[in-house]
Amino acid sequence: MFTLSGIVETLLWGVANGCIYILLATGLNIIFGVMKLVNFAHGQLLMIGAYVAFVASTALGLNAYLAILVAMGAVAVIGIGLERFTFRKVLGTDKLNEIFVSLGLIYVFENAAILLWGNDSQRIVSPYESLRLSLGEVAIGYDRIFGVLIVIAILIALFLLMKKTKIGLAMRATSQKSDTSMLMGINIEKVYIFTFALGAALAGVAGALYGIIFPFNPYIGALPTIKAFAIIILGGLGSIPGAVVGGLLYGIAENTAVYFLGGIWQDAIAFALLIAVLVLRPTGLFGEKGE
Repeated sequence: MFTLSGIVETLLWGVANGCIYILLATGLNIIFGVMKLVNFAHGQLLMIGAYVAFVASTALGLNAYLAILVAMGAVAVIGIGLERFTFRKVLGTDKLNEIFVSLGLIYVFENAAILLWGNDSQRIVSPYESLRLSLGEVAIGYDRIFGVLIVIAILIALFLLMKKTKIGLAMRATSQKSDTSMLMGINIEKVYIFTFALGAALAGVAGALYGIIFPFNPYIGALPTIKAFAIIILGGLGSIPGAVVGGLLYGIAENTAVYFLGGIWQDAIAFALLIAVLVLRPTGLFGEKGE
């Protein structure tokens, strides 16, 4: 039987789950916006972030939330390596080259994870996993609340980075006209390295939060990547506010579908939302009409 408290809990869980999508989609959107790079292996960076946080919390004994910082740094370093030694070689060539490189990386990362950690599902143990915040009949786990707060803090820091720092201004200029930015003295290669590292770091945080809330295995990256691209399209290409709104809509739509229709409708309803928005507004919620 559907209840008001159940509906409210579903919405709160949707917001919390949507925050993971926000981080993944925002990182992907930044990379695409600045570098015009299509990377279908972005979800595998989420998967790596989950495993790095898992190792940091189990082997090193770190608190699950301190392990997020380790995951963020480690995946950022991996992102730098990917940009320099794979994507830089094909950037600016045919888009098929970028697509096939990223598709190849999916299998490389997945098989490497299987060799290192096996096929079994893992879970990052949080000291707060059994705690719930109760508001009358509504209860939500502390881990989901902390996840939302972490994402809010990251989005504020990202806003300040893009608006108030030289590297942020350089990224914005490069996203608009890379050739003109180069003529104005901006080091495009350094901007690309920083951009990819930043996008990868956001995926690493998303992976660590995912591992705290959900069980994970080497195959978890594929569907979140598809959803991240869908969220970018939903919110509008290059729009960080669009990624935020799109991620929240996706998280809420998925959880609402599970509550009212059952788990098999989780992904179908979310993608139906995307189709509806594209039919009504093909440029996305925050896209420019003239694009």
